[in-house]
Amino acid sequence: MDLDDQIQALIDQAPQDGTTPRIIAAIAPALKALAQQLQHSQYYILQSVNQEWVFTTLRNNEEPEFTKKVIYVFPTLKDAAQSPSAKDDPNLMAAPIAITALLFQIVTLPIDSLVFFETPGDFQSAVEVRSEDVKNLIQSYLTQLSSGSAPPNSNIPPNMA
Repeated sequence: MDLDDQIQALIDQAPQDGTTPRIIAAIAPALKALAQQLQHSQYYILQSVNQEWVFTTLRNNEEPEFTKKVIYVFPTLKDAAQSPSAKDDPNLMAAPIAITALLFQIVTLPIDSLVFFETPGDFQSAVEVRSEDVKNLIQSYLTQLSSGSAPPNSNIPPNMA
């Protein structure tokens, strides 16, 4: 499914309250711009049997009080199944999710980042998308929309994803 189809699916599945679909349409350029910086249109996340997404808390060895809550995102079903979390807990399963849905969800989840493993079989290098950066980008689109001006693509940092 291409990015435009993904955005339309988000709009169609949103509560038809007159506001949410309009907000999704307004922030669609931001979601698409971020998605285009990543390699895949669909990823896999681990979730419980209750369909709750698996969060991982990372701690800094030198500063144990510094923690970060992330969701690991995998390019293939096989990678998700071979992740350490999946191997440690047989009750976890991998679920496919469209990239635009992941980016849209990050603003509502109590996490710091999505960590994308872009290359199948490679768990050493990843791309981090910080929740705060996505929220700020979306807010800039909403602010510019409410002021009547179209948001320029130059607001998207080249290293966002």
